[in-house]
Amino acid sequence: MLICMSPAWTHPRLSRRAAVQAGAIGLLGLGMNHVAGLQAAAEGPSKPPQPRFKAVIYIFLSGGLGQHDSFDPKPDAPDNIRGEFSSIATQTAGVRICEHLPMLAARSNQWALVRSLSHPYNDHSIGHHVMLTGRTELPPGFNTEKPTPNDHPSFAAIANAVVAPRNNLPPAAVLPEKLVHVTGRTIPGQFAGQMGWRHDPWFIEASRFKDTQYIHGAMPEYTFQRWEGKTTVPGYLYEAPRLELPHEVLQARMSHRLDLLRTVDAQRRDLDATAGAGGFGRLREDAVALLTSGGVHSALDVHAASDALQDRYGRNSFGWSLLMARQLVEAGVSLVQVNLGNDESWDTHERAFYNLQNFLYPPTDRAVSALIDDLAERGLLDDVLIVMAGEFGRTPKVFVEPSLKSKTAGRDHWGAVQSVFFAGGGTHGGTVIGATDKIGGYPISDRQTPENMAATIYRSLGLPRTVAWHDDFDRPHQVYHGEPIAGLV
Repeated sequence: MLICMSPAWTHPRLSRRAAVQAGAIGLLGLGMNHVAGLQAAAEGPSKPPQPRFKAVIYIFLSGGLGQHDSFDPKPDAPDNIRGEFSSIATQTAGVRICEHLPMLAARSNQWALVRSLSHPYNDHSIGHHVMLTGRTELPPGFNTEKPTPNDHPSFAAIANAVVAPRNNLPPAAVLPEKLVHVTGRTIPGQFAGQMGWRHDPWFIEASRFKDTQYIHGAMPEYTFQRWEGKTTVPGYLYEAPRLELPHEVLQARMSHRLDLLRTVDAQRRDLDATAGAGGFGRLREDAVALLTSGGVHSALDVHAASDALQDRYGRNSFGWSLLMARQLVEAGVSLVQVNLGNDESWDTHERAFYNLQNFLYPPTDRAVSALIDDLAERGLLDDVLIVMAGEFGRTPKVFVEPSLKSKTAGRDHWGAVQSVFFAGGGTHGGTVIGATDKIGGYPISDRQTPENMAATIYRSLGLPRTVAWHDDFDRPHQVYHGEPIAGLV
């Protein structure tokens, strides 16, 4: 039998004080049926003991991380395969990674690698869709130019639909910006697609800047242009939207607001009785919950963290984003997707080694290491799985693409294999699963699929194998399409 939620999961309850503070309820369009539900929740019995909370932080490297130049170096390969970087030893015997990831190398007992994940696509949009949804087979009518209602739902959208919310927070969030192609079009695969827009994840637009086509990186500290190197983005701001009630909406005005709602409620009854009103009401209640939750305000404010903690993560969009992800998970969000790098920052066709060494690896090495340490120190690492991947790997051969401006070396798109990084969530540290051939082009053992990575994520969220989401016709759609990666946990 297919189910949507474990019977042990319960819906969060709002306190009476939270309901009273929600002076903006009328402005949000809540009817009296919603207000009564909120007030009744305050008087209900206390919640039963909750199962141990599980969460996932999915770090997505848009553009595609080269396996040779990161977690699967080939030091004995010819120069045009090996690339310009040397490898260094880690704390795990026999495991070597790129020389420009020294902080992660020192923590290899806390992370694992899958060096054999493969899919058949070399296109950015298709690769994004596959690695954000965990589905290799493309949906009918897939459009590389834009998201459509036929797209498979993303990990975040599925979590939003089938994971029970905690502490008045949405189950899933994506930050610090939506994924776009360098041309400016929105990339498919990051939304709810077939599930319907109401299950779209919560997008937290925190990294704010004007049109920066072909300007990339961990802004503002490590901002670069692919062909020219370091640059700046005037007026760059990293700040999540503030979710709070207007100052003038005070408790004393709540009674008046409720009287007004009673007056207009009769006019809303026909609408509320329609099939779509219940879903819309749920969205309004979610909005009120966000407004009245003190925890979400703290979780979104990375600049309120101590100077030492901000320095530890890095005062840039990579560091602040992973710090916010940790704060959101600790506040109660179950899945946080963190897009490290705007406009396909990791698409290293040219000046690959210079840009990786100077702009991409330093903030990534620091921020991911800080995330691991921070979760461990807070007692959360065993319950929070960290996954880091891109839409594909990079070609075995280094080459110069004549059409590009810099006329310098890089690697092209390569779906045949990529390395995926895992930490926390019970991961067996120091583990390496799968291997590639001598040029790092294809898996030669323990090939893994996006479906298996997705199953690993869903298992880490505590979702049973029978879990399903239901469409508007109440037809069940299974969430699992693969097996969790054996040996990882």
